[in-house]
Amino acid sequence: MTQESDKGGFSADIPEDAIAEALEAVERSSRAAPATPATPEIEVEEPPAPVPAGPAEVSPLPDEAEKLRIELEMSQERARKVYAQLKDEHERLLRTAADHENYKKRVAREKDELLRFGNERLVKEILPTLDSLDRALASAASSDPLASGIQMTRRLLEDALGRFGVKAFSAKGLTFDPHVHEALMTVATGDHAPGTILEEMQRGFFLHERLLRPAAVVVAAAPTPQADAGARRDGEP
Repeated sequence: MTQESDKGGFSADIPEDAIAEALEAVERSSRAAPATPATPEIEVEEPPAPVPAGPAEVSPLPDEAEKLRIELEMSQERARKVYAQLKDEHERLLRTAADHENYKKRVAREKDELLRFGNERLVKEILPTLDSLDRALASAASSDPLASGIQMTRRLLEDALGRFGVKAFSAKGLTFDPHVHEALMTVATGDHAPGTILEEMQRGFFLHERLLRPAAVVVAAAPTPQADAGARRDGEP
């Protein structure tokens, strides 16, 4: 039942039993209602912390870039100078080694020549003695007992010289060779071919493979036409 209040308002006369039943119904409905699902938490990945850039990753300033370029050019220039110095030193060492090798070869060659030809002057002084023995044998009679002694002396001397590389050679009957023969005179004759050695006035000698003294010879020459005509007139009866 509704009654008007003293202040002009309205008040409802609600039994206490109805109020209790209503409260109980609310409690039941709240227990029966499903629980509201909780909002799932979303994990948000935080961005990685920025890594501080190293010296190589830092973009150089214009002044620093120019400075690096100048330093690089200076380093390259120093490298070229060092390379040029090393190249010159290497070539100098190669030339020194080649000069040393040539010096060793020259010394060895000079030593060999000294051993082989060091007695050349002495031998040349002895050769006139052999020439005298040759002339003595040529003028001595074969029956002269002194000739055998001269022959033995000449043989001993030639053998001694031969042990030092001295060797005599004969030219008579050979063709004239200006490299080893010395023509003292020529004789016109038709009995021998021109250039044939008719007489040997002095023997030639070698010292090893080197000519020590050429042979002094007389060489045949072709007869002239006037000499042939004179010879025919002399031969006429």
